[in-house]
Amino acid sequence: MLFVHGQGGIGKSTLLLEFRARARAAGRRVVLLDGRDVDPSPEGAQRAVRHALNHQPSREPDGRPIAELLAGAVLLVDGYEELAPIDAWLRDELIPGLSADTVVVLAGRDPPAAPWRTDPGWRQLMTVHRLDHFDAAESEQLLAHADVEAPVRPHLVMLGRGHPLTMALLADLATAGQVPDALADAPDLISALLASFLRDVPDDAHLIGIATCAIAWLTTEDLLAQMVGADATAVWQWLARRPFVTSGPRGLFAHDLARDILDAEFERRSPERYRSYRRTIHAHTVAGLRAGTGLDQQLHAQQLLFLTRNSPLSSGISALRTRGSVTVVPGRPDEHDQVCTIIEQFEGTASARLARAWLSEQPGLLSVVRTGDGIAGFACHVLCPSGSALEDRDPVVRAVLDHVTREGPLRPGERVRIVRFCGGARHHQRDRYALLAAYVSGFIQDLTSPPAWSVHIVIDTEEAAPFARYLAFAPLVEADVAGLRHVAYGVDRRRLPVDDWLDLLCERAHSGETGPPPATLIRPPPLDRARFGAAVKAALQTLHRSDQLAANPLIASALAAGPAGPSTDRLRATIEDAVAYLGHQPKGGQLQAVLHRTYLRATPTQEAAAQILDLPLSTYRRYLVKALEQLTDLLWAVEIGDLHLPPQPTSPSSA
Repeated sequence: MLFVHGQGGIGKSTLLLEFRARARAAGRRVVLLDGRDVDPSPEGAQRAVRHALNHQPSREPDGRPIAELLAGAVLLVDGYEELAPIDAWLRDELIPGLSADTVVVLAGRDPPAAPWRTDPGWRQLMTVHRLDHFDAAESEQLLAHADVEAPVRPHLVMLGRGHPLTMALLADLATAGQVPDALADAPDLISALLASFLRDVPDDAHLIGIATCAIAWLTTEDLLAQMVGADATAVWQWLARRPFVTSGPRGLFAHDLARDILDAEFERRSPERYRSYRRTIHAHTVAGLRAGTGLDQQLHAQQLLFLTRNSPLSSGISALRTRGSVTVVPGRPDEHDQVCTIIEQFEGTASARLARAWLSEQPGLLSVVRTGDGIAGFACHVLCPSGSALEDRDPVVRAVLDHVTREGPLRPGERVRIVRFCGGARHHQRDRYALLAAYVSGFIQDLTSPPAWSVHIVIDTEEAAPFARYLAFAPLVEADVAGLRHVAYGVDRRRLPVDDWLDLLCERAHSGETGPPPATLIRPPPLDRARFGAAVKAALQTLHRSDQLAANPLIASALAAGPAGPSTDRLRATIEDAVAYLGHQPKGGQLQAVLHRTYLRATPTQEAAAQILDLPLSTYRRYLVKALEQLTDLLWAVEIGDLHLPPQPTSPSSA
């Protein structure tokens, strides 16, 4: 076992990547983890190991014990300081249980804790190595390897002062023929270096790859495929060799300073292309979040939040990654006490009792961020209506539901999502960990199970108001709990659907605008169930008459929504997809055929349709009534967000 430690930018990640390359060359299996992306709990660490193993060519069954999965492997852990909460578990349980031919390397900013150094057994097995700045000879050697001319090396050694990242960047600049006189302004130097580097980019695909690294928090080969197509693999390999890019277990990260300079440079050079890149990355992230599960879903939510990093929403949040864990995970029952203690400290006993009651009734809606001191931030969501007596006992929830009843009543199957409690251990609702937990978990819920209303409860309105204005959330209602004022901010998602809202946030992060959403984005009040059913029947009767379909109330519904806005083509396609989907349900083939011959490829009369389908007219009409009912139910599920219809192939019965 080897324990490597040193300051940020000193070369720990680069060293681990070299270890990985040499281990693979020696025929060893390698697991590389980044502590910043691992939930600091025994369960989170084991999930991360299994995930890393399952993404290697020789896949291992997930059910085997971790010690068996790691037998003979090389386990490399970067950012080990972020795993401080489970340091004892790793030292006393996981690592001692590994086979004798396993190699473990832990790399972090801090030296190992005392038990590693004082335990006689570990002293025999472990070597501790501190990474320091390069000395003059090492700096000179780096410059020589980079083909920097000998006469300028002493000057660059003096400028770089042995910091590995700075030396690498200076070497790149010097090989481009530019040798700065002084490091009077480091950002200016880095900017000049990157400008010279961009002149050596092989082609447009590689330039787009750099732009992707600058815009995105995490760049994967899948994302590059969206950006540059078939060149993705070559661009990925080239990016991984750049001096300002780190290759982690889940993708590529640009150095923060390099990212900021590149991002500003791309926006300045080509604003329209820059905006198109952002839109593509945004769309890829949203699709990945909807399709993902577990940690993958959380990472996409992090990416989505990062894309708003120039907004009030992300003010300060992006810096959390350099300070500790930024993994938002479901809370455990044994953490309820800690959450309620934080709430009681900042909001009082009455609020803590309500929180405990909600956590008991809806425990799966607690999200937390864990650090070495326990829970750093949390968000407790509530879904209503739930049939719980708490909806009347909690004056804040009651006030929200009364407002919804007055202003935008819920339809059957619809729910309100409320961030009822949100806070951090140190600064409560001013804590960036609290915002991180609330918005990452909120993005996941709103994209995977869209609610009718999204609501966020705050007690610190001075802090919350800028965020609310950026989010286009309006103040809805106020309520008191034991004399403490609570304010509900929110939005009717049926009038500002989540995809339109996310597009708006993406634009606002770029433009800096805040406040109510543009009137052009606001849809009419939603149809109730009865009017929705009538509109579906009318749409079927005019399915191939675009002028009449455009006047149908469904044109303002989710059924007609598309990337470019609502359209009759999208409405028609949704209805046809639903008819095909119905055909794949149990006993749905006949119902699909009836709808097909009546509306999609209609015959002149119902009698003719019955004859083609070889059905008595009375049986045909009975089937038609049933088919309309089931189709309307399917489309209603799409409208309220309970069902996402994939494009369906036409079944043989519809031919």
